[in-house]
Amino acid sequence: MTLEEIRGQDAVPESTARMQGAGKALHELLLSAQRQGCLTAGVYESAKVLNVDPDNVTFCVLAADAEDEGDIALQIHFTLIQAFCCENDIDIVRVGDVQRLAAIVGAGDEAAAAGDLHCILISNPNEDAWKDPALEKLSVFCEESRSVNDWVPSITLPE
Repeated sequence: MTLEEIRGQDAVPESTARMQGAGKALHELLLSAQRQGCLTAGVYESAKVLNVDPDNVTFCVLAADAEDEGDIALQIHFTLIQAFCCENDIDIVRVGDVQRLAAIVGAGDEAAAAGDLHCILISNPNEDAWKDPALEKLSVFCEESRSVNDWVPSITLPE
């Protein structure tokens, strides 16, 4: 057995556990951010926040179902948001289940009620740095992903 084969066998369970941990952390972060009122939902609302105060944004979630993959306008918006987040050192992830995201965030937000959960930003609630354990876990997850050239990692949300 070669070293590559050994690494290949170990990588699958490790990456699955890593993905599940990131999904759980994202779930916790979304709930916490919503409780604190520092969650912005919607592509256009998020673009406005990024334009006005990018230094206050700590995390970005882009969500698209399989049917959204053919929406060219949405994909262009995603590309621009990704570039802006990378340029401003904002961690960013993709989620492939908008319905699950809607179940977590709920319809209390105006954009969520309108159905636009394709982009969610999490901001600092005040000038002090927001210390959330889930945010720390996701930051480490994103940093590890970038180290293997996965600039916008995909996360699967828990059921």
